[in-house]
Amino acid sequence: MATWSNFNLQDGASPLMEQLSFFHDHTLMILTMITVLVGYLMSSLFFNKYINRYLLEGQLIEIIWTILPAVTLVFIALPSLRLLYLLDEICNPLLTLKSIGHQWYWSYEYSDFKKIEFDSYMISTNDLPSNGFRLLDVDNRVVMPFNSQIRVLVTAMDVIHSWTIPAMGVKTDATPGRLNQTSFFMNRPGLFFGQCSEICGTNHSFMPIVIESVPMINFINWITKISLL
Repeated sequence: MATWSNFNLQDGASPLMEQLSFFHDHTLMILTMITVLVGYLMSSLFFNKYINRYLLEGQLIEIIWTILPAVTLVFIALPSLRLLYLLDEICNPLLTLKSIGHQWYWSYEYSDFKKIEFDSYMISTNDLPSNGFRLLDVDNRVVMPFNSQIRVLVTAMDVIHSWTIPAMGVKTDATPGRLNQTSFFMNRPGLFFGQCSEICGTNHSFMPIVIESVPMINFINWITKISLL
């Protein structure tokens, strides 16, 4: 049962990820209908004995099988274009986080406050506490308030990385000498895990990302405490 659950998308923790999940189900339903129809037609052709050696053309059926795929593509393209627009839209962010990829760890800067920056390394299995997440937990988590629009600026210092949080529907390349940006809106508290999705070297799979979503008052207390260190 656990194996089958790995084929599903993660539960969405942002409105955009929920919309991506709906679009996935919408497209999968269309593909299922097409597969069933084509499978039925192929099986009927294999097993029936009807022949027509003198059939040279059929304009009506050719018009139908040209129009139907075009209409089907429209039903897929319209919600897809809407989502592409929403994924690139940056609307009045409350906070800005800068994420910098290194071989093989992430460093973060909270540029809206005093110079708050830290490195985030994966916790090794030997040092992992009993309630930790193996190969996913880090020593310094990114703490962010939920119900707030967050902008993330992503870059890299050495090679190409990719800052990815599946539950947020966020995946942005971290390219040396280039500043990419993305945004997300967390609608619930929790821990959200991600990893580098670009093959960046031998320890590529050992630079996880952890976002801790907390209420605004907890975030203010945390940012006040860390700024005093």
